[in-house]
Amino acid sequence: MNEQGKIRRLEDLDRGLIAIKTETGVFLSWRISIEEFDHAEYEIYRDGQLIHHIDRTQNSNYLDKEGKVDSLYVVRAITRNGVEESNQVSVLDQNYFDIPLDKPVDGITPNGEPYTYSANDLSVGDVTGDGRYEVFVKWYPSNAKDNAHTGYTGHTYLDCYTLEGEKLWRIDLGPNIRSGAHYTQFLVYDFDGDGVSELICKTADGTIDGQGNVIGDRSKDYRNEKGFILDGPEYLTLFDGRTGKALDTIDYKPDRGVPGSWGDHDGNRIDRYLAGVAYLNGETASAVVCRGYYTRAVLVAYDVVDKKLVERWCADSDNNMPKLAGQGAHSLSVADVDNDGFDEIIYGSAVVDHDGSLLYSTGFGHGDALHVGDFDLDNPGLEIFMTHEESPHEHGFELHDAKTGKVLFSLPSDGEDIGRGVAADIDPRFKGAQLWGYAPEESNRVAGTEAFYTSKGDPIEGPIPPANFVIWWDGDLGREILDHDFDPAIQAGVGTIMKWNWETEQLDLLLRADGTLSNNGTKGNPNLQADLFGDWREEVIWRLEDSSALRVFTTTDLSEHRLYTLMHDSQYRVAIAWQNVAYNQPPHPSFYIGFDQSAMQIPLPKVKLVRKK
Repeated sequence: MNEQGKIRRLEDLDRGLIAIKTETGVFLSWRISIEEFDHAEYEIYRDGQLIHHIDRTQNSNYLDKEGKVDSLYVVRAITRNGVEESNQVSVLDQNYFDIPLDKPVDGITPNGEPYTYSANDLSVGDVTGDGRYEVFVKWYPSNAKDNAHTGYTGHTYLDCYTLEGEKLWRIDLGPNIRSGAHYTQFLVYDFDGDGVSELICKTADGTIDGQGNVIGDRSKDYRNEKGFILDGPEYLTLFDGRTGKALDTIDYKPDRGVPGSWGDHDGNRIDRYLAGVAYLNGETASAVVCRGYYTRAVLVAYDVVDKKLVERWCADSDNNMPKLAGQGAHSLSVADVDNDGFDEIIYGSAVVDHDGSLLYSTGFGHGDALHVGDFDLDNPGLEIFMTHEESPHEHGFELHDAKTGKVLFSLPSDGEDIGRGVAADIDPRFKGAQLWGYAPEESNRVAGTEAFYTSKGDPIEGPIPPANFVIWWDGDLGREILDHDFDPAIQAGVGTIMKWNWETEQLDLLLRADGTLSNNGTKGNPNLQADLFGDWREEVIWRLEDSSALRVFTTTDLSEHRLYTLMHDSQYRVAIAWQNVAYNQPPHPSFYIGFDQSAMQIPLPKVKLVRKK
């Protein structure tokens, strides 16, 4: 419960038990709910026999040295509300499983160019009401384009699958939604708080929902000779998560406006979209859909009421907040930066308050990388780490207070777009998080300045780690480096997880996911990173090389550190919803998790867990 007495609605997830055969036995891991974190104990049963007891101080993992591949396991949770028994699970032969996919057929553009499909960004939501996640897949054509590039693209498809690979539906966004990182920001969340997730995204004439119903006029094709779509109606549609049926379609706000109103006339800056999920009323989730960030910027918040999209507010740099103009990044974040119980939208260098007013703007402008979390343990509350594209820039690489915008640490840039940047605690020698980044084409420099720093601005010796994603994977509280072994010939790479070794000041390889590929070119994104099941540590999903399936990896390292599922921290949970947006960024929780264990203040807000049983 927050200061206003609001109680946030979150998913009531099942136990998420998983069992994996290792060289030393069977590794077991299961989910701790936020409601039971401080008191629950657990009993582990193998083949109907009690084999171990976990007390209220221990983490929810265990290595059964007597376990076998054909063993069957159940976990019983002993809580204040009684005893809850998990589903019985069998043992995986390895630390991953595959989700089969129905890959779309190849296509041909109007000018005769062939294209194929690969599985791109993902999201998750419970659409069946059983406490387990389903997976939403965005299919990318091989001719997907950045806004700055001309050319036709294939259709973008959105599918929904169970974890076993049953396809529930497919949405075809049609010819009038261009395919690329900046066009389709799809939001999956339980927006109305009924225990079942919905989908919200931009649509157009010719979009076909999951039941075969057409939105608008199917005969229209607004693509011009350069492949851009600068005419025709634009829509925002709410879809039923279980069936893919379009429930409500409204005009997309804001519209394109007069030519040049977004900074150009050729379809580049006019079609820069962002989106996110935020608890603007402190209790239920709203969708925030956005257009523009280089010049004009507009954010519109919607609630889902009676299966309809209802506007909550509109923040427009042209109308009521000129300091919002030009401040957006290639992604956004969502957090309660002022600790009032309501979420704010971190729109790059500006922060929009929960009521649609401008909380502040640093004025530092656009950037490629954006992270929000508790990175500086001496500064109360949250911090925002951002790298900036404009150069030279006085604050090209900077950390500022999330509530006030006060700069805590910054480096100037001179001559380079600082296109990569990450904040995470990967080194126990230094208090709080570390910050690092570089220009994409360089390996370890930012405009001539070493770019591996403590949160206080002190340089750290050694090579600069990859600055794409970070993940909680092994048994300690620090994060690991989630990246890829990039192959320029295919603009993708084999997924990897590496650990920063502070003793050797090198990276140690923990996992190489042979047979998989990363997404989004040099950015090396996984399809998704999230705490999907098991204990609080994160899973990672990469596509197989031919996109015939998704491969879901989970850790088998024991950890003594007890935490509730990260999906019950609402900042982390909404970060999973916006992870697919534009230039994907890794999720961060609302509180510090790291090597400085004495500084960890694990929040236990009162929440309402909802499941449609």
